[in-house]
Amino acid sequence: MFYEIIKPRVGETDALGHINNTVIPQWFEGGRNPIFRLFSPEFNLNLSQWGLTLAKSTIEFHLPLLFDYDVEIKTYISRIGTSSLDVYQQAWQNGVKHVSGTAVMVHFDFITRESRPISNHVKQNLHIHFSNSIAETYY
Repeated sequence: MFYEIIKPRVGETDALGHINNTVIPQWFEGGRNPIFRLFSPEFNLNLSQWGLTLAKSTIEFHLPLLFDYDVEIKTYISRIGTSSLDVYQQAWQNGVKHVSGTAVMVHFDFITRESRPISNHVKQNLHIHFSNSIAETYY
């Protein structure tokens, strides 16, 4: 699991003091940065070296997140395929899960515009953060 603490900012709230629903995808993307580094250790954003693209993202809002409290972003690998992986993420506040979501990431060659197999080395590193018991973390 990857773990990050977010300190919400005033500009991330709506009129009710809730964290705006457009902010969560950005926080989740930030929580995936360590995964990007597994594919591109130099974190080089040029087309020949960047290796992941987002194919699908779903987010479920269980409870509103509030401004005054830190938010824990927990990131797990929930599926490793030949050329893609599922990243399951959660946002917790005060020990309670408020938001969850899954991102499908594809190992992608931006020059040839084709998917590529994930190397065994990267799969081994991804497996360290793998959880096949995500159901236990739902509540």
